[in-house]
Amino acid sequence: MSTHVAASAADFEEHRPRMFGIAYRMLGSAAEAEDAVQDAYLRWAAADREDVEHPGAWLAKVVTNLCLNSLTSARARREAYVGPWLPEPVLTADGTLGPLQSAEQRDGVSMALLVLLEQLTPVERAVYVLREAFAYGHREIAGLLDLGEANCRQLYRRAAGRVAADRAAATEPRFDADPERWQSLVETFLTAARDGDLARLEGLLTADVRYVSDGGGVVGAALRPVLGRDKVARFSIGVLEKFASGLPVGVAEVNGSPALLFGEVAVLLVEFENGLVSTISTVVNPEKLAFLRRQLSHS
Repeated sequence: MSTHVAASAADFEEHRPRMFGIAYRMLGSAAEAEDAVQDAYLRWAAADREDVEHPGAWLAKVVTNLCLNSLTSARARREAYVGPWLPEPVLTADGTLGPLQSAEQRDGVSMALLVLLEQLTPVERAVYVLREAFAYGHREIAGLLDLGEANCRQLYRRAAGRVAADRAAATEPRFDADPERWQSLVETFLTAARDGDLARLEGLLTADVRYVSDGGGVVGAALRPVLGRDKVARFSIGVLEKFASGLPVGVAEVNGSPALLFGEVAVLLVEFENGLVSTISTVVNPEKLAFLRRQLSHS
């Protein structure tokens, strides 16, 4: 490998984590984010270096625009998706999605936020992600998207306002329990569900609790969110009895929050409100767990 090619590859690798972080937040899919980064590399390899003054900005622009193109076709695919759509889960304790040292940073890759971002237009999502997750200035964002700075400010205000309104409507107060408290609550929930103790399980759930399961039509999963204390309690008991019996259960940080891993076949995230379970999100579509399985194999 020539010195020029090696230096070019080194420049790219230096910026790969940020590119993947942008692409994942834009697309909600680790597989599609990897494809976008790979496409960016092909463009980087073919580019005239004399035209690239700032490699980081050049690569951020390329990957962002690749994601904008992907989002157009992704929307059509998600409209035809079987059952609820959830983002692909990613292990985040190793820094795969960048530093998540604050509650705001962890929230920025949460399942709940990524689902809300699906409601934005592709350009609104790009502006929101670049501003919120990577602290790009409006002038920088304008350069990346080939838009006017005033337009970017307007797009950001609109996107941020919509996300805030959707969160307020969903009444999803964030419950940041310490890991030991979280594990204690989840273990109590799992024990009640595995024992089939319906009364005890219902006492652990909020009245408007919801259970969202993403099987993508590949494996059995509820085709609509399960809503309400009684239905979620009964559904949880049935699911654990039918699908999770005998599987090893581990705890890992997924999308910035603690999650349960049932072997390598299911990821379950539990959100709490005032110490009660308010949302359960489960990804069981094996295609969506491929990236996480690779992460586990390297850990």
